[in-house]
Amino acid sequence: MKIAVVGAGLVGRLLAVQLAKHYQITLYDKDFNSAQYSAGKIAAAMLAPVAESVVASPLVVGLGELSVQLWPKLLSQLNQTVFYQQAGSLILAHAQDKGDLASFYQRLKLKSGIQAVNRQQIAELEPEIGGKFHQGLWLENEAQLDNRALYLALFAELIQAKVNLVATDDANIESDWVLANGDKTRFDWIFDCRGLGALPDLTQLRGVRGEVIRVYAPEVNLNRPVRLLHPRYPIYIVPKPNHEYVIGATEIESQSDHPMTVRSALELLSAAYSVHSGFAEAQITQLDVGLRPTLPDNEPAIVQDNRCIRINGLYRHGYLLAPAVIAHALNLFNRVSEQENTYFYQYSELSDNHFNLLYRQV
Repeated sequence: MKIAVVGAGLVGRLLAVQLAKHYQITLYDKDFNSAQYSAGKIAAAMLAPVAESVVASPLVVGLGELSVQLWPKLLSQLNQTVFYQQAGSLILAHAQDKGDLASFYQRLKLKSGIQAVNRQQIAELEPEIGGKFHQGLWLENEAQLDNRALYLALFAELIQAKVNLVATDDANIESDWVLANGDKTRFDWIFDCRGLGALPDLTQLRGVRGEVIRVYAPEVNLNRPVRLLHPRYPIYIVPKPNHEYVIGATEIESQSDHPMTVRSALELLSAAYSVHSGFAEAQITQLDVGLRPTLPDNEPAIVQDNRCIRINGLYRHGYLLAPAVIAHALNLFNRVSEQENTYFYQYSELSDNHFNLLYRQV
């Protein structure tokens, strides 16, 4: 069976690696090596279903809980080691913003694995910042991974599996054909993982802007992601291996992909400095902007269009949702193509209710 995966961002790479265990796969994308067009390469890669439950729907929260279970299984199948830890995340607020912390707790849809922490307990979790904060929340079951190492590891898997990599700026899908570089190739099945590139096939897609600053900060030692609540610019600081940190805010409702503004950079860096003064001497290595593919309800979707299965709309929850959404897409594929392959999940792990919410017909 010949299968095409169009789009080699986070979803496309994960999906192609799973499918390549059983089928002949052709993967289309603009750039396989640097992946500079992929929002997943820029992201902070937090797995935070509890924190996101403040604003996310029950579908997103449920899929996120499943993904936290699936990520270790998925990573264990790779030949290269990818940093992953489940040390929880810490929600903090300065004294003048303690009302925001109380509001955050009240709006949480998930209440399990949450511990209110005082100054001493914060110091035990994060010794270098404990003296600055008197109250916070420790969401002990949340996790994180190194997304850049993941992209490299997945690319190595694609090479080892002898996936046919086709570099193209103009891959289009027509029924069971892929048009790219002037050639038209027919496949038994096609998975559309193009994100915003799926326009105009998914006409309701829009981009939601995300901004992050990556720094090298040898004077900072944080053990887990830290979120600082603030009325105007709540931010996150996510540690990566080798004293690298990703500093970002949640989202900006804009489809502009212009470079980051001075104001945004100052707000992010000032907030990070207010958490840990060691960021004053950090080296800025990158200022990144990305557009996350989003549907009108801000929820993911699996769309079957004859022999094309489209996966899209992961919004700003790419790492939180990808394994669970892909598991449901592969389950759909097994059913409609009458296959019985086992991937990185057991059928009992999947919720039919989640699938019913994910699945949308053209």
